[in-house]
Amino acid sequence: MNDHVRDLALVREATDRLLTAAAKLDDAAVAAPSRLPGWTRGHVLAHLARNADALVNVFAGRPMYVSAEARDGDIARDAPRPLATQLADVRDSAARFQEAATADSDWSRTVELRNGVTDSASRIPFRRLVEVELHHVDLGIGYELEDLSEEFTGREIDFLVDRFAGNATLPLVLITATDGRQWSTGSRDGDPVSVIGSAPDLLGWLAGRRQGAGLECDGTLLPVLPAL
Repeated sequence: MNDHVRDLALVREATDRLLTAAAKLDDAAVAAPSRLPGWTRGHVLAHLARNADALVNVFAGRPMYVSAEARDGDIARDAPRPLATQLADVRDSAARFQEAATADSDWSRTVELRNGVTDSASRIPFRRLVEVELHHVDLGIGYELEDLSEEFTGREIDFLVDRFAGNATLPLVLITATDGRQWSTGSRDGDPVSVIGSAPDLLGWLAGRRQGAGLECDGTLLPVLPAL
């Protein structure tokens, strides 16, 4: 069972950290490009706020989003807002998420997310933590994958290799961090492709944040990962 109480505390800490860092920006910086293709920093902040509300819907047994088009439209609508409005929205929506999670009593049940994906309710706080931490990095304001805790990085790598496990479009991939931790993912058959690197570099590659320049691979090229 996931420790949802501890994860909710980690979400609060990560949100406060992001808000403190983002408060040093100005309106022009919010309108500037983020590290995500096609998104400004305003898009990232708007997405974080709308994701918190979407997870409130999940706790309430409602669809996470009305539709993919509505999700994208809400982000596009909210992206151009000034910094003060963005920060207030992220803060207020985060409080709504915490309130909904605290009121929840059945953490063992299965809940439905986007695109038919299901998960245990107890893992929703960690999913929110991933959103806050990785999108803080995506803002491009001095918070890097290397700044993430070793525990978080390991847990997110665990999550991503599990997501890609059994995917026939990938070879069998043996992943080794320079600190000695190992994972395997992709196909369950065939000769393994070895990928070695630091945990932050491995996370960046698996999460689509880095191209893998810091990784060693015994194949000709790094395997191309499916879209998240």
